[in-house]
Amino acid sequence: MGRMRNLAISLLSLTVLASGALAADITSARSDTNSEVVSMRRLTQAEYRSSIADIFGAEIEVRGFFEPTIRIGGLQAASTSVLSVTPVGFESLTKLADNIATQVTGEKYRAKLPCVPKSAKEPDDGCTAQVLSHYGRMLYRRPLTEDEIKSAVILSHGLAKSQNDFYAGLRYGLASLLQAPDFVFRMETAVPAGDKQWALEPYSRATRLSYLMWDSTPDSELLQAAEKGDLNTAAGLKKQVDRLMSSPRLEVGMQAFFNDMLELDNFGTVSKDSILYPKWSSGIAASAKEETLRTVIDLALHTNGDMRDLMTTRKTFLNRSLAADYQLPFQFEGKWMPYEFAPDSGRSGILTQTSMLAMFSHPGRSSPTKRGVAVMDIFLCEPTPTPPANVDFSVVNDTSGPLKTVRERLMAHANNSTCASCHNHSDPIGLSLEGFDTIGQRRTMENGKLIDLSATIKGKRFAGAAGLGQFLHDDPKYTACLARKVYAYSRGANSEDVPASALKTAYQAFADSGFRMRSLLKSMVQDNDYFSAPPPSPETTSSAPNVAPSNWNQ
Repeated sequence: MGRMRNLAISLLSLTVLASGALAADITSARSDTNSEVVSMRRLTQAEYRSSIADIFGAEIEVRGFFEPTIRIGGLQAASTSVLSVTPVGFESLTKLADNIATQVTGEKYRAKLPCVPKSAKEPDDGCTAQVLSHYGRMLYRRPLTEDEIKSAVILSHGLAKSQNDFYAGLRYGLASLLQAPDFVFRMETAVPAGDKQWALEPYSRATRLSYLMWDSTPDSELLQAAEKGDLNTAAGLKKQVDRLMSSPRLEVGMQAFFNDMLELDNFGTVSKDSILYPKWSSGIAASAKEETLRTVIDLALHTNGDMRDLMTTRKTFLNRSLAADYQLPFQFEGKWMPYEFAPDSGRSGILTQTSMLAMFSHPGRSSPTKRGVAVMDIFLCEPTPTPPANVDFSVVNDTSGPLKTVRERLMAHANNSTCASCHNHSDPIGLSLEGFDTIGQRRTMENGKLIDLSATIKGKRFAGAAGLGQFLHDDPKYTACLARKVYAYSRGANSEDVPASALKTAYQAFADSGFRMRSLLKSMVQDNDYFSAPPPSPETTSSAPNVAPSNWNQ
């Protein structure tokens, strides 16, 4: 079995040449129609997995290594436009492609293929072309050109003949599509739109809509709308947007966005001191993340509520493990249940949920600075500069000294002129959340001293999480930041580079609706400029393999 596996990977590596040929054909075909590649976005792990499930079926397993993304402008989605594939990543993608193609062409799955070969022991180019055209359209998110189909069929034919096995040849033809740049990257192509302006062509429009709304590849109906040119018309676009937004799958797309915006992916690295906090567990961490996503999706989609209420609501969803973390006497069943904290609970919006409080704290103690910096970055689009390398944090970290509360230690630390500007910016926010420890449990004392929850921001005084929540609820920077990050997420852009003019119309509709998420999404994607594109640059018009590792086409 090991020998066959190594042989499979060796043979599959030969298909890289075919991938390069396919990319060259694509570039040529696009040039013939005055279209050019204007941006490329590497699929995220979630997008890759959901695309495979939608194309081949949920039973197809995706097992392998995915290269990490980085956070740019507060979003991992922004890095997909600048990250390429390393040699290690390419090897992993090759193995993933082989594994998926092996499952799809295996005996268990063959009944789902669109045709049956004349003989299972020899090539059948007609059936091969039919299968590869069928799946290639979904993988590439557009129809394959004749040359692309021909290249893949030739590859399949040769391998089927040498191994006396039609499905072995089909496997490699399919794998060549799975590891090709046009699947691994979301290629956005544009056409001239007059006066040096460019606009995305229909298939790129379909792809952008689908990955925003459903976090997956366009379905058959959306591809058909692109093929007919419906997405270039206001009526046709509206019809598809309404369909995508009315689907339950909108929840999946919005969960992916909020998971990115709220940095919930960081939960995988959160750890707590097991001696100080024995009740903390991976189960509580997973539940805390789920709680926040359920809360956000319920407000944004189910009740179509005012997104400002995310900062003040006491409504949430809990299970038994979270109830214990919140120190609630209420005995929850195993299932998730809606719950509303009491007015005197100190809870106010998602900032006081376990997820946000635990993520932005130290393993053994809270951190007003980390919490304040996170709020400024995530909800107000005001990132805090990285502190200098030589900053002395000894005063802040000395919990056994004469300064009993973190407020006292931070004030002493902020006396340093180098540190003051940043700490004065973010610490008032974090200090108002000091009523909660590092795992999100409520407290009133620190080292035997009453915790002071007062804060002053921009001349406004308030106290505690409820005061902070109301401050953020009323701050127009919060809703502006949310709108900017949705826009940046959908386009793979750095949110810090998005000008207010880019979403002026969409933001106005968002505000007029009472800050409803559905209104923001709909007005944004139906805006005349949403599918505009920058003029092609040499980096994006070159063939796709050139942006991948140097050995992509060797």
